[in-house]
Order: sequence, then structure tokens, then C-alpha cells
Amino acid sequence: MRNRGWRGEPPSDDDEARERIIAAAMRCIDRHGAAKTGLADVAAELGVTRQTVYRLFPSAEDLFQAMAVSAADTFIDRMAARVSGFTEPAEMLVECLAFTLERLHQERHLSALFVREQAHITRQFTSATPSELTRTLMARLPVDWHALGIDRRRQDQIVEIYLRTLQSFVIDPGPPRSPDELRAFLRLWLAPAIRVPGPDRLGGEAGDPGDASSGPHERRASGRPGQ
Repeated sequence: MRNRGWRGEPPSDDDEARERIIAAAMRCIDRHGAAKTGLADVAAELGVTRQTVYRLFPSAEDLFQAMAVSAADTFIDRMAARVSGFTEPAEMLVECLAFTLERLHQERHLSALFVREQAHITRQFTSATPSELTRTLMARLPVDWHALGIDRRRQDQIVEIYLRTLQSFVIDPGPPRSPDELRAFLRLWLAPAIRVPGPDRLGGEAGDPGDASSGPHERRASGRPGQ
């Protein structure tokens, strides 16, 4: 690690340098907003050259992804705590998605990955970083997915439909909805896609999709008779 710059206090190694660059990016966003923050601003905040930042983060998107991952860790813990009293996995994910939609634009460091460049928003939502963050969320929820018959392939499908729903709301929020109305909408259209399937659905066998949420297996797994 070079000793030049860093306002006279150079980091001890690249890991510390990355942490300080991410922290500087967060401060810049707090002052200027995500849309007006670039690598040059971060470099100036640290008292280093742009080349120093480029060496560790080859592009602004690399830096913003790293910052989003750092900010997401705490946010995921907050969501997991919020649904700790829920019993049905589908209801947990509905609440997590609704909470994310309500909070995303207030979480400046987390939302920067998605709102900084609208032209790239589709690619960003389908990139590895949002998918890994959603898998982390699922792992921290009080759910034993495998015990419910939800294998890794099925979990990946849940991650995809969750992110595609989030993407559609961020791009076009649609008509105004109260918190209760938003949850009711997600419960009606998203929850059936992520509820615990019947045994015949796990193998991908043909059948009437409308029966998947009404069989005895589903009623036992969800703990909500009559659903």
C-alpha cells in the first residue's frame, strides 16, 4: 500500500483501504446524493488520486455495489427482526418486500445501486449482487426452507420472483397505496408464487397451479387453515 495521500494517514492494507473508500462514498452520497457522486468525489474526500480508487474499484458501479452490500447487511437484520413473529414464509417475504419499498428511497446507501442510473436499472436488478442479498435475507429469516421442501432450485426461483416484483415497483410504483393496501396487493399476487408448494409441485409435474395453495400440505405448512 502506497503511503502517499490519504490525508497523511495511509491504510495498513488493501482491506482497510476498501473500507475507507466505501465509507467516503457514503459520506459523499449523504452530502450530494447518489446521482451526483462519482469516483472523483470519493478520491477528493480521501485526499487520494482517482487512480488509487480505480485500483481497488475499477468502476463506479463496482464501488456502489460494494457500498450497497455493506449497507444491506444491517437492513437485512432489521427486516428479519421485523418478521420474527410471523409464522408463514410467504407472509414474511410480503412484509420484507413492502418494508423495502417503503424504505428504499430513504436508505440512501442501499438504494444508490438501483436509483443512480435509471438506464441501467434492469441489468442491475438481475445482477448477482441483488440476488445474493436476497438469498442472505432468506437465510436469516426464521424459516427452515429445506424442512418445508423448498430446495435450492426453488429458493432461487423465489429470489427471482421477489426481485422482479421489487424491480417493477421501483420502475413504476403504480397507483398510490396505503401500507395496508400495498400488503394486500402483494399478498394477493406475490404470496401464491412463494407459498410452500404441494409435494406434486416440487418435482415440477404438470397440474392445475390453482390447486397448489389449497392442498392439505399447504394448510399444514402455513398454519393457516382454509387458505
